[in-house]
This record gives sequence, C-alpha cells and structure tokens, in this order.
Amino acid sequence: MTDILRTPLCDLLGCEVPVLLAGMGGVARWELAAAVASAGGYPTLGMVREDPDLIAQEVTALRAATDRDFAVNLIPAATDAALLTAQIDRCLELEVPAFSFFWDVVPEAVRRAKDAGCLVLHQVGTVEAARKAEAAGADLLIAQGVEAGGHVHGRTPVFDLARSLREAAGIPVAVAGGMSTGEDLARALREGLAGIQCGSAFLATEESFAHPYHKQRLVEATGEDTVLTDVFVLNWPKGAAVRVLENSVTQGLDGKLLGHDPNDLPRETIAWDDATPRLRYSTDSPLRTTSGDLEAMALFAGQGIGALETVMPAAERLRLMARDARSLLGPDPGR
Repeated sequence: MTDILRTPLCDLLGCEVPVLLAGMGGVARWELAAAVASAGGYPTLGMVREDPDLIAQEVTALRAATDRDFAVNLIPAATDAALLTAQIDRCLELEVPAFSFFWDVVPEAVRRAKDAGCLVLHQVGTVEAARKAEAAGADLLIAQGVEAGGHVHGRTPVFDLARSLREAAGIPVAVAGGMSTGEDLARALREGLAGIQCGSAFLATEESFAHPYHKQRLVEATGEDTVLTDVFVLNWPKGAAVRVLENSVTQGLDGKLLGHDPNDLPRETIAWDDATPRLRYSTDSPLRTTSGDLEAMALFAGQGIGALETVMPAAERLRLMARDARSLLGPDPGR
C-alpha cells in the first residue's frame, strides 16, 4: 500500500516523508542533515555566507554519512556577489543535486543551477516573489508565513499565502512557518500542499549545531514569547525582519519593525566563535562554538515552538511527526 504521506514532493526530491529541513545558517550542518535524511526527510545544508571550503567539508561529511539527496541553501541578498559566485562554483564542482534559495529572486543564480541539471527550491514570502521564482525556473516553492522563525520575507499567515500560491503556481508548493507537529503536516496535506519545511523543530534537536542555550530557551518558550523585529540586521539589507525570542535587545525597543539600517548601528563585539567576533545586532545566532553574551544574540524561533517540550534526536522528532500525521489522516480511501 502506498504511504499516505507520499506526495509529489517525495518523488521530486527522493525522500520518503514530505518534510524538509530548513537551511538554517550555522545550524543546519551535516550532522543534522544526515539525521533528517536517515528518518526519510529531505535535508538542506545552511551555508549562507560560508566559505566555499567549509561548504566542501560539509558536503563531503554529509555524503559520508548518507547516500540521500540534499540541497545547499544560499542567500544572494545576504552574500557578497563575489562570494556568492564562488559558493555556486564550488557547489557545482561538488555536483550537489539541489540548491535552496531565499529572499530576493536572482534569476542568474537559478539559471546557473538549472543549467547544471540541479533542482532549485525557492522559499518565498509573497505571491510576486513566487511568480518570479517560478519564471526563473524553480522546481519547488516554499511558502513562508509570518509565523516563521529566523528571517521572515513576507507578512502573510502561512496557509493564506500557501493557498494563493497553490492556485497560481504550476509547480509543487510546500509550507514553512510554525511547522513543528504531525498536525501541521496533516493540515498541509489536507489542503493539497506538497509538504512542510521545519526550522525551529529541528533546531531543538541533539544534532543541530545550535548552542545548548538556544535549544533550551526554545523548549522552555511558546510562540507568544517570540517577536518580529528588524534590529538584528547586520549582514542583511536594511529592514530585513527576523522572528526571535524576546530578549534584552528587543525589550529596549519602542517598536518592533523600525526600518533599522545596518549602516546606523554600532559594531560592538558581544561574543566569539573562536577568533571570529559576533556583534550585537548581527544575524548570528549562538552556535556550539560560541562564547560570550548569548542572551543578547538573535535567538531565532518560530511560533510553533510551544509544541517542542524537549530537545531530542532529529530522527525521533521526524518519526513522531510522521506517525501523528498518519494517524490524523487515517486510511487513504482509494488505495
């Protein structure tokens, strides 16, 4: 009998469960990606602004751990043009099977990936961006709702945006933003969507490269403890908003979205990753290797974190999600 969770997304990406690991910069490294793949999900390496040599190391380690396909996430809007070119060059040399892009649609980046025979997954926050991504050659749209943790592109609730894209798009549509349970997966499939993408749910796992402090804060919080702010904007364009756990930095603001310009913010070191300084107001979140004032850093969190009660292995979280979704969807009549 065909698995009720099998959707066209599974056929497109070569996974067993229509759940994607979000390409969380710094956090979604090979260990987490391999764990998600082992449970039948689709892994993405979060490589925004990373050195091409690190990309090669991560890809090599992931391939040593699994023979499953994967994507590499790059973000043109947050990356120097020369570095982006070098990143894409290295990915093509490594023959990565897919690219995951986000924020601005850059047709040239999509074209390079498609010309090399790669799949292109494009996360979008608006209908306009979705149209541009599909026109550029994307194979999958990921509709990101305002509930999402990390960088948030649009301001529309996730399922409202997804319905609009599903009606207009000629390619599969998955959803991202607050997705953390089997109930979320079941709802997406009931609404005719191809699957879901999860960030916070996999950040709070044993294999993620996030700092234990960040993980613990997630499982102790609820969606009401998150805020949408553009104060963590160093490394990104002016006004780029993120959803984070409220902290001493966001509590000092009179408003949440104030059009912060990275050129106007001070450069103050508050933490370190080895010899690399981490600045107040930057988009860097605390990693395993980070030391310093972790509380004042960007603690990315989506509004679905209330369902995360403990830090657990990523494969276990995905298996529980799939189990609950199958239970809610019930027998597939017609099969």
